[in-house]
Amino acid sequence: DSFKRFFDEMPDMPARPRSSVGSGFIISADGYIVTNAHVVEGMSSITVGLSDQAELTAQVIGADKRSDIALLKIKSDATLPTVKIGDSAKVKVGQWVLAIGSPFGFNSTASQGIISALGRNLPSDNYVPFIQTDAAVNPGSSGGPLFNLRGEVVGINSQIYSRTGGYMGLSFAIPIKL
Repeated sequence: DSFKRFFDEMPDMPARPRSSVGSGFIISADGYIVTNAHVVEGMSSITVGLSDQAELTAQVIGADKRSDIALLKIKSDATLPTVKIGDSAKVKVGQWVLAIGSPFGFNSTASQGIISALGRNLPSDNYVPFIQTDAAVNPGSSGGPLFNLRGEVVGINSQIYSRTGGYMGLSFAIPIKL
């Protein structure tokens, strides 16, 4: 009762701005970026930091919560570097991969691993047949690319399985084919 009275008597406080850290990758030289929908969900403004330390405002072109994919657009006078898109249908269990992201805000971090399983459906609202890998992915890496050894993006880092909130050896990527 004392807690209820305390909270009932508090003045209305303005909502605190929500911030999020995530990753993404540029798919076209004119500024289209792929990331996860959960990275941009509820954001009123989005700032994209590039590897050359430039920061640009992004617009959400579209987001699909069920597949956890979002498409952003940035404007730049420079020609933007893009990734090469691979074929996730050709990925095999045991292949080496490289996950790029910004875990806990540490920009441009790479971690390596192997494809552990294919076609994983997680017990959530997502219907995506995930690529399972043991590449270290932590909060902030969501939306980053999963590269094969040819330097092609085969997945979008999306989720981890964790009992602690940090990496425990299981991460999941959305197949780029999706």
